[in-house]
Amino acid sequence: MPRSYVAGLLAGSIGLMSVSQALGQQTCTPAFAFKHVRLSEMRPPTLTRKWTAVLSVDASRCATNSGLFEIVFSRSKENAPDIDFKERLVWQSNSVDVSVILSADEAMTGYRIDHVAACPCAK
Repeated sequence: MPRSYVAGLLAGSIGLMSVSQALGQQTCTPAFAFKHVRLSEMRPPTLTRKWTAVLSVDASRCATNSGLFEIVFSRSKENAPDIDFKERLVWQSNSVDVSVILSADEAMTGYRIDHVAACPCAK
């Protein structure tokens, strides 16, 4: 197939998807804020610590009371490369409790909301 034909077909498909979404139901997303972030003391005998946070959820724009979202965590470890990992969670109206267990040689160096699934907008 000629490249111009493939490019035109792709552009037409993208345009059609955009129009169908605009004609469909409007979508919104809730707003999140990290509150009460805490790292516990070491717990014998395992020497683990627990990182916890409460996320406030403002879902006033949504017609639903729950949905999916992801948090990306950045973790450093004494004798290993730093890593980022994602957790997929479910939000509920008002707040969500989140926790991660860390070993003695680990530290949470960052966290952020990554992907929030769209919800139907409240009318």
